[in-house]
Amino acid sequence: MKKLIIMIVIVAIIFVGMIIYKNVIIRNNTITIQEVERIEEYINQIYMWKEITNEALPVFDDINQAPDEWLWEVVKKNSEEDVLSNEQLKEKAKELFGEMFDKEIPEQGTKYLIPTEEKGKYQAIEVELDQQVDLFLLDKINKTENGYEVDIIEFLEDDNPMIGDEPENYILIKNLNNEEIAKTSGTSENEEKEIVKRNSEKFSKKKISLRKDKEKLYVEKVWR
Repeated sequence: MKKLIIMIVIVAIIFVGMIIYKNVIIRNNTITIQEVERIEEYINQIYMWKEITNEALPVFDDINQAPDEWLWEVVKKNSEEDVLSNEQLKEKAKELFGEMFDKEIPEQGTKYLIPTEEKGKYQAIEVELDQQVDLFLLDKINKTENGYEVDIIEFLEDDNPMIGDEPENYILIKNLNNEEIAKTSGTSENEEKEIVKRNSEKFSKKKISLRKDKEKLYVEKVWR
């Protein structure tokens, strides 16, 4: 029985990986399903909410030039503690952005990480979010000499659309201009991705340069 369950789990993981792989244009056929999954997992770690800097993923030429609010919110999002020391913040930042990251958190903190009475420690403050979920879809991947160049499509998912005072039982897919592109039942994540892919010209896109160091990925640059 245990062997059967293990086999079912393995088949499910392979199936999900194949769906992800099928939805992505691979510009270099040496890229594996595992690489695509690793890329998506990493971008999920750094992809935030538009409430932070008006973009879930801001544009920058170098990680050390990225907006402070976004940088330290990424660190906060990937930390488990509510109170973080300066050392913990720097350690987590290096883990997420690599050894080339050399920024210090501002002494006065940020909007969502404020200094505590204890010197060198910061209190994490919750971000007030709207009902729309900021999401991305992997579109194209090209393997480079030092990592990958990844194209993503950005979209919004409104899980609680209202008609008058009554919530509707469907999900709205919107672009970043808040324009409604499609409605879905929300029963299949792949259905939503297929809709975004079919209507890609109606959505915003970004390119991400990822550096690979051994088996870890680090964002270097984001542009349109």
